[in-house]
Amino acid sequence: MKSKNLIASILVIGTVTTAVTTVVTISEPTLTSAWADTNTTTQDTGSATSATSSQVHTLSKSYVVYGAGASQQSTLSTILGVTNNYQQLTTTGADAAQYLGLSGVADSAMISSVAVAPAEPGTGILVNIKDFNGQNNITQVTSQQYSMAATMAGVKDVIITVSANQPVSGEAALAGVYKALSTDGATIDPTNTTAANNVMSATQSAINANPNDKSYAGKLTSAVTQTAGQVAQKKQDGQTINVNIIINQLNINLQKQGIANKTSDAQVQSIATALQGVADAPISNSSAFVSQAKNLAGRLSGSVGNIMAQAKDFANSADVKQAANWFIANVWNPVVSWFQSIFGQSSN
Repeated sequence: MKSKNLIASILVIGTVTTAVTTVVTISEPTLTSAWADTNTTTQDTGSATSATSSQVHTLSKSYVVYGAGASQQSTLSTILGVTNNYQQLTTTGADAAQYLGLSGVADSAMISSVAVAPAEPGTGILVNIKDFNGQNNITQVTSQQYSMAATMAGVKDVIITVSANQPVSGEAALAGVYKALSTDGATIDPTNTTAANNVMSATQSAINANPNDKSYAGKLTSAVTQTAGQVAQKKQDGQTINVNIIINQLNINLQKQGIANKTSDAQVQSIATALQGVADAPISNSSAFVSQAKNLAGRLSGSVGNIMAQAKDFANSADVKQAANWFIANVWNPVVSWFQSIFGQSSN
């Protein structure tokens, strides 16, 4: 228990002991509208793929993926908990085209950065958004949205940590997650990622409309993720899926979460239309995805705020143990020694 509390303290303290730097606001490209545009061009390739878990992937090692436009990487590295066993990658405008379906994005516009580490089997996708020098620079996407989208794209059992050195909307961080998996050897299906991105975009309006309900994002993404898994199961059982079936199932789940009256018919329609893309994508042929979606929905339901992964989730992670050891040796111990020297002198 002491070791778990120590790691929890380390993860919290690590976000406030970085060097103080000046943050200049530069806007990341607004990707949500572009994702919404791609919804009409998503191809139905799911019916040609047999039901299999091959659409779902995890990692063999850890990666840190910096946006090409990100500066102050040393500070970001500390905030993201990176150690020397993380392979370093960079997301560029070309990655925005490959993984997000966007073209003409400048390298300098790719700012949000991510650390992606394998988690213990059954953990699911847990996402922490970390402050940069005391400020949350991910201004749009929530931890719960990242988790939902990554699951629908076929990511399994990883812990994702997101930060940015400047205020950005945050969507581009998903390109880093997908690039890490691709580099690790997974075949990332663009139909899955497009569908996942569209769902994340579709939930934004509803979340923005409920800014005073801190639990809304978790409840909404829980209902949406639950619906995606249930619809995938219906599809695997041979049922023909249409948007009305999705709307009915989504409304049931919104009622269960107690947020049906906070989610407009237009928002439900938009989310259901995006979920049709998930139902048409190969990911919905995966029995592993159905299980993942069910488990994640339960976790999202009670998730509030930017931190989904706690000390207990990292307890068996070699990466986090190494990160904790690095933090103790390089940050915590020097700080403690400095205070001891000050108070030691004062007491004499």
